[in-house]
Parts: sequence; C-alpha cells; structure tokens
Amino acid sequence: MATEDKNRATAAAILPLVGGAANVSSIAHCMTRLRLGLHDRSLVDDEALKALPAVMGVVEDDTYQIVLGPGTVARVTPEFEQLVEEAREAAPPQAAVSSDDLAAQGAAIKAQQKAKNATPFKLFLRKIANIFVPLIPALIGCGIIAGLNGLLVNLGWLPAVTPALAAMASGFMALIAVFVGYNTAKEFGGTPILGGAVAAIIVFPGVANIDAFGQTLSPGQGGVLGALGAAVLAVYVEKWCRRWVPEALDVLVTPALTVLISGLATIFGLMYVAGEISSAIGTFADWLLSNGGAGAGFVLGGLFLPLVMLGLHQALIPIHTTLIEQQGYTVLLPILAMAGAGQVGAAMAVYFRLPRNESIRRTIKSALPAGLLGVGEPLIYGVSLPLGRPFITACVGGAFGGGFVGLFNQLGDTVGSTAIGPSGWALFPLLDGNHGLGPTIAIYGAGLLVGYVAGFLATYFFGFSKDLLTEFNVSQDPAPSTVAATGGPHPSPDTEESANPANGPGPTDPGSPDKAPARV
Repeated sequence: MATEDKNRATAAAILPLVGGAANVSSIAHCMTRLRLGLHDRSLVDDEALKALPAVMGVVEDDTYQIVLGPGTVARVTPEFEQLVEEAREAAPPQAAVSSDDLAAQGAAIKAQQKAKNATPFKLFLRKIANIFVPLIPALIGCGIIAGLNGLLVNLGWLPAVTPALAAMASGFMALIAVFVGYNTAKEFGGTPILGGAVAAIIVFPGVANIDAFGQTLSPGQGGVLGALGAAVLAVYVEKWCRRWVPEALDVLVTPALTVLISGLATIFGLMYVAGEISSAIGTFADWLLSNGGAGAGFVLGGLFLPLVMLGLHQALIPIHTTLIEQQGYTVLLPILAMAGAGQVGAAMAVYFRLPRNESIRRTIKSALPAGLLGVGEPLIYGVSLPLGRPFITACVGGAFGGGFVGLFNQLGDTVGSTAIGPSGWALFPLLDGNHGLGPTIAIYGAGLLVGYVAGFLATYFFGFSKDLLTEFNVSQDPAPSTVAATGGPHPSPDTEESANPANGPGPTDPGSPDKAPARV
C-alpha cells in the first residue's frame, strides 16, 4: 500500500471510533499525538482505537490525544482533516435541538476534564510549551546537520562542504529569538509579527553600538528568555493601545507604539536582565554537574517521569533552549532521557513477570520499539502507570541511568544534546560533548544500558506484590466459548478499567497526563 493510502486508511479507521465528523470540534497535532476536541466524549471507543495497528495509545486531557508517533502523526493529520471536512459537507443539516444538546453535553465534559489541570501555574507552563514545541522540528533538523558537520570536520572530509553545513546548522539558532517572539505574541493573544519584530531587536547586530547598565550590549544578549519577555511586553502594550487609540488611527499608531515602547524596554532593560539570567542558568548547570553530577543525575533521572505526569517538565523547555543557544548543546536532556530507559527496562520485566497475561504482553511487544526510540507514552499509559508499582520501579531505573551519565559529567566528560525532542536511541545523532563524538556516544549508550538493567531488576524483584501478581498474571483473553457465543472478546469491567488509564488514575497516578509531547 502506498504511504498516502496507508495514512488515509489510518485516518479513516480513526474517524468513526471518535464519534464521526460531527463529534470533532477541533483538530491539531504535536510531535507524536493527534489532538482532537470532542463534543461528546462518551461516543469514543477507546479499546477499538487502541487496537488499531497505527495507534500506540490514547491520552485524555483537555483534548483527546491519540498517540501515532513522530512522523506518522504529521502525515495522518491532514488526511483526517480532509475526511472530516468531506463528511461535514456530505452530511444533511441536523435539527437545532440535537446540535444544542450535543454541544451542551460536550461542553460539560470538556469543562470537567479541563478543571483537572486548569491551575494557573500549569496553564502558564502550557503557554510556554506551546511557544517552544513548534520550534522542535527545526532544532532537530539543524542539530543533526551540526552533528554531521562536526563529524566531517573532525575527520577532515569534504572541507568545501562543511562551511555550507555550518551555515545550515547555525542559521536557525542565530534567529531563534525572532521565532520565539512570534510564537509568544501568538500564544498570549497579540499580533504575532509584532512580537517577532520586537524580539528581532535582540539579534540585530546594531545593538553592539548601544550602552546599557554601564556595558555595551551584544547581539543575541538575553537570547530566548529576552525574546519571550520582550514579546509578552509587546502584547500588553498592543492591547493597551487597542483600548485607547482611536479606531481611525489604530492601523498606524498601535504598531508604532508597540514596537517603540517594548523595543526601548527591551534594549535598556530586558536584554541586560535576561542576559544575566541566561548566564546564571548556564553557570549553574555546569556547576551542578561538575560538583555533584552523580547525585544530580540520579535525582533528575528518577523524577522526570513524575514531572511529565504532572506537566511540570514543560518548565525545562526554555532552559534546554537557553543552554543550546549558549553552549551548543543541553547537558540536561541526556540525563533526563534515562527515564525512558528505566521505563523500557521495567516493561521488559513486566513481560517476564506476567507470562499468562497475553493482553499486556502484546501491548509491551508492540510498544517496545517505540519506547526504545524515545516515545514513552504507550508503555507509560498502557503498562506501568495502570499497574502502579512498575511505574515507581521504572523511575528507579531512570535514576540509576541518570546517575551514571551525571557521574561522567562530574568527571569531566560532558554529554549533551544539540536539540530537544528525541530521546532513547533517537538521540544518538544529536549527541555532542567536550571530548569528541566517540566518548560521548559510548557514555550515553552505557547510560541507557544501566537504565534498562536497573529498571528491569527493580521491577522484576520489587515491582509486584502477591496480590498484584494474583490479579494480573492470568489470561486477559476470553475463553473460546465466550468468543463464539458473543461474536468477539468482551473484557470484564474490572479488567478493562485496570488496563485503560483513560478511565481514571492508576494506583499511583499523580494526576492527569499533560498535553505536551512526553518524549521519555
């Protein structure tokens, strides 16, 4: 089957299982998930969706999220949008009463779901994530080119080509502040291009002729943090102007005042302050790993999965981006990626500890390749989190892996990533460090192995109580006679509830999963 036909078939299989086109209110996607706004959540067939070959799992938050994996989701989403549009055009008009009832019911369900994660702090973190997540594909692409260029330079190959590769790898990073400003204004309700215009001041070479706070400014000073602050200020200035400037003058006065006021504040305040904060972040990260890398790595690797569950991992995105902008790579991501290694090791242990549960074992076999490549949602939401203890022991595996990588950072062998987003084996092309690519790859690969082994051992020996083994080490498939009598398998309510995290938090679920991409 051609790739386009396969993607359209996947979209066509998903649409009726989410209640059809009439039940879809919005469509979007991130790096791994198709995100749907739904009118009526009860019309979704979770089990049938998870049984589709292309679907790695489902996650419910303020949107209904179907995990398809990187690459696939970007191809399936346009096909899904086209199918929804075609279905709506072909559908006959519905009675106003039915439509109103459906909308009211959907609004109530959506409000109930959003209330779980609608704390001001989490909503702010979501805005921050929404600013930086769209930049990840460019970070990945440029990061891989930078790694390739570094390899060619070290080997002395293709000297005529390496300057061109360097330009490709560095061009985006040189202007990343502009993209951050654009996305920030868009996310906070302003005019995106005005946010980009104000942020562009930060990277303009001419700021080198300006003195502020007793020092000469440098192009790029303040980086992405300065761009974020400048764009937020521009949004508030623009909104103030919209209220007070006469409508006849709005098109001329509002953009000029927005750029002028927020631009002056950026040059004579934000660039200096954000530059100091950015420098402090880099200095602290270096100090932390140089003086306590093993302990810091142990804590970071062990806590990352719970942070993802709580949505607090989004606070790290600007820090990663700042480190990449300053040093060329982030030293935190390889350590945090060890959480995924612990998750993979825990899943392997579950596979061996539940030999009779063919349902869970099938889930593990289908989700393990994605887990090795850093896509952790299927294993987290389909295996470890519903079981409870294996989620904790997966964190133990991540802690040991993070401690291992952190120890080498403490010994002077820095391991970093030139982009954010990928983890697991997918991070290898993006690795960089202070002692060359070979040692960096060896340390990261050994860290993954430590995470696998520690997660496996912790889960195998401590991940199951006797009651848990008694409950889950049984066949989850119906008896042949039951299938024949009913025409298909029908899991019992108890089994379905325990195997489907969308039905509610597991025994140790610290909260509803957040909507940002959790690549661990």
